[in-house]
Amino acid sequence: MASSSSSKLVLITALFGLFSWQQAIAFDPSPLQDFCVADLNSPVKVNGFACKDPMAVTPDDFFNAAKLDQPRNTMNKFGSIVTNINVTQFPGLNTLGISYARIDYAPLGVNTPHLHPRATELLTVLEGTLYLGFVTSNPNKLFSKVVKKGDVFVFPKAMIHFQMNLDHEKPAAALSSLSSQNPGVITIASAVFGSKPPISDDVLAKAFQVEKKLIDWLQSQFWENTNY
Repeated sequence: MASSSSSKLVLITALFGLFSWQQAIAFDPSPLQDFCVADLNSPVKVNGFACKDPMAVTPDDFFNAAKLDQPRNTMNKFGSIVTNINVTQFPGLNTLGISYARIDYAPLGVNTPHLHPRATELLTVLEGTLYLGFVTSNPNKLFSKVVKKGDVFVFPKAMIHFQMNLDHEKPAAALSSLSSQNPGVITIASAVFGSKPPISDDVLAKAFQVEKKLIDWLQSQFWENTNY
């Protein structure tokens, strides 16, 4: 009986260890030193960026004059613009597992459905009123809410999400922190209809249950417009 209990304990411990290991590698790896400022010009290819010589690191490596207090130009077909502050703009973020972004919205502007394959996103509304939400994996449940200045909303890692400014006259703005130095972004519409080379229209017509000529037209819009 004692042997059976001991075996169960070993199995549970092993399973817990496996689960913990999977969780540990699911996000950006933890740094093994105080910092690792990215050397963006290094020929060394690693998962992330090679470290700059610590003796050459200066306070400016941990600083970015991002001017995130200033509104950005939202004059585009979506009425929104994202200003990213990740490791490629801010080398001091390398290995720290965090990045930042400002999102500006024109009246009725939309940050179209997209996902970050490597990060959870925590959004804080700076100005305005946003309708936002995310969609889960199958069966694709939508979690949405109207949020206002000072409110905070979280988008879980790799979930499709969006935001829309509900005001017809005034702009809106938000700040987002993301749990990766390089969260990546996949914009759903452009990924599906604007990939290069394009996905077969036979595949898309079957997936969306529409005629191929509609798929052809949608693909032509994305290929002709580089702003997507």
